[in-house]
Amino acid sequence: MGTAADTGEVEELKLRIARLEKINAALMDRVERSTDIQGGAFSMFETAISLEAMVRDRTGALEEALGRLNDANAELAAAHAAATSARTLLRDAIESLSDGFALFGSDDRMILCNRAFLKIFPYFEDISDAAPEFSQLASHLAQSGAALASRDAPERWLQDRVARHRLAQGAHVQALSDGRWIQINELKTSDGGTVGIYTDITSVKAEDARQRARELAERNLALQATLDTLSEGVCLFDPQRRLQAWNEGMLTILGLGTDAPGNGLDNHAALSEWCILKLGLDRPDALDWREGGAAQVATQCMIGERHFTVRSVPLKNGGMVFTFDDITDRVRFQRSLTETAETLERRVAERTAELVDLNRQLVEAKNEAETANRSKTSFIAAASHDLLQPLNAARLFVSAMDGHDMPAKSHSLVQQASTALDSVEDLLEALFEISRLDAGAIQPEFTDLSLDQILRALRIEFAPLAQAGNLVFDVPETELWVRSDHRLLRRVLQNFVSNAIRYTEEGSVAVELTLEGDHVVVTVRDTGPGIAASDRDEIFEEFRRIGKTQKIPGKGLGLAIVRRVTTMLGHEIGLETAPGEGAAFSIRLPRAEPAALPTEARPAAVNGSGEAGGLVLVVDNDPAILSGMEALLENWGLDVVAVGDPQDPAALAALQQGPAMLIVDYHLDDEVTGDVAVAQLREKAGSQVPAMVITADRGEETKAQLAGLSLPVLHKPVKPAQLRALLRQLEVI
Repeated sequence: MGTAADTGEVEELKLRIARLEKINAALMDRVERSTDIQGGAFSMFETAISLEAMVRDRTGALEEALGRLNDANAELAAAHAAATSARTLLRDAIESLSDGFALFGSDDRMILCNRAFLKIFPYFEDISDAAPEFSQLASHLAQSGAALASRDAPERWLQDRVARHRLAQGAHVQALSDGRWIQINELKTSDGGTVGIYTDITSVKAEDARQRARELAERNLALQATLDTLSEGVCLFDPQRRLQAWNEGMLTILGLGTDAPGNGLDNHAALSEWCILKLGLDRPDALDWREGGAAQVATQCMIGERHFTVRSVPLKNGGMVFTFDDITDRVRFQRSLTETAETLERRVAERTAELVDLNRQLVEAKNEAETANRSKTSFIAAASHDLLQPLNAARLFVSAMDGHDMPAKSHSLVQQASTALDSVEDLLEALFEISRLDAGAIQPEFTDLSLDQILRALRIEFAPLAQAGNLVFDVPETELWVRSDHRLLRRVLQNFVSNAIRYTEEGSVAVELTLEGDHVVVTVRDTGPGIAASDRDEIFEEFRRIGKTQKIPGKGLGLAIVRRVTTMLGHEIGLETAPGEGAAFSIRLPRAEPAALPTEARPAAVNGSGEAGGLVLVVDNDPAILSGMEALLENWGLDVVAVGDPQDPAALAALQQGPAMLIVDYHLDDEVTGDVAVAQLREKAGSQVPAMVITADRGEETKAQLAGLSLPVLHKPVKPAQLRALLRQLEVI
């Protein structure tokens, strides 16, 4: 196919050939008409030869140009034929389309269209060959009313249609006045023109309309079925106040039987008249017609002998909905409730008077109970002091006697007395602890604590006891930390381990640690006799001992204390056991993050030389305890000064000798406490003499007060082993 460049070259060659022909003719003419001015024929001959050669060259060039011209013409002919063929194919392809097709140039004039386009728009048949502008076509549709939307405002429709055509941004649907629907899809071409595809979708629209009609019919059926299931009567009116829908409930309520409303009851006015005149509606305003947009109104009224709630709901389209709810049974029930309520009010008033009197009695009983509880607390405090004072003295005397040489029979009696005192001490300790737990005198102090510290203390405390019973005692080391109260948790584990060793005749007692998520389970497992399922709850009660364990020394209070302590701490305890298979008591503790442990400082020596021994000043208002303490300490090789009052001259004399230790009772005469007595004695001695306090008071407040003064505390009855260990730690003995 030739191009514009080839055409230009051909034209240039034609011009050059024409000029050469003119030159050749002029030269030949000149040769023929010229004469030799010099009269030399030879000169003319040479000139003729030269001209012939030039003509021959020009002629060759001309022939070459003509050849090239012929080739170009052939190429142009072939290109023209190809273009004609392509145009024919394009025309055939466009004509084969079932959809209408139209092409508009960049000047918005129609270049071509197919027969399908003219079949869709027959109004353009006469002007399609005149390359009309699109605005002319649209104007023709608007003026003829062929486009349905153009009938009301032709100019506005024409303006919008031309604007949409120029944008050419996709498809839209257009309705024609003859009932057809045309989908128009217009897109821009690369040279600025517009191509349009026009599809007749009338059948699709008709099927869509039929589908919508079917859906609407189904919805109407579903709506009617729904209305018929309602217990309320329902009726719907259109904006012209004509009855459009109702349900069977309305027919029943209005006494219309099963027939549809008719005989003039097909509009709002007739329905209102029927309800007011025929049925005796006492509130005509319940059926007032109200304009759309108003709020729903509910009116309680009477129709005949029955009570109804009539609700009127304006619709946005101007219609109205009325519902009739029969509330006769509800009203009667409400009346019965009102009567019942009045009866109840009278009874409540009577009972209230009785409850006021009973409440007064309860307040008096509560006050008496609180007084009794305070008395109980005071009794516990007094009993702990009064009972432990002679017990403490007996313990000291027995321990002092144990340090002397005596016959075997006497020594046996002393050991038996010591064992009896141990039993009494354990019993009183457990009773006092249960009393303090029940009275709320012990409050937990939760901290993050190292589990290994508690287990190490258990290992040291119970290893000798397990060894004496030939039991394998296994307590693991661990780096786990838990959150609990250090003292109370240790008390629970002490009870578990103590019971396991006491009731296991052979085998082993082991402490096991298990991680369960964010908790640590500490289990004390033994190979003892086990516990029957029927006895599992009883073992946690006071003074309850079962089976063979009744012959083993003990009071049956340890697990009662465990239950109270774990309930206070909020820790879960468990028990796995069976007769003959041992027992495993466990406690579940919240896990905590490890922290640095404080370093434990070793107590300094009590005298400058660092040597043990010296004078010990004992202050107690009980002469028996003074005698027992004096005998015990002297057996240990100490010099003892025992006085009943810190102001005693003997105490002042002892202070001048520089005592190695002060042992002071907490409750002295004239309401003087041990911490005050220690402060007075230190002031008189002029130095911080090491001191300890002995007391029967196990209250947390007293313990915290003495700990704040860095005063070691021993509780009565004092165990000589504990006292001796403390004196050794302070390097007094």
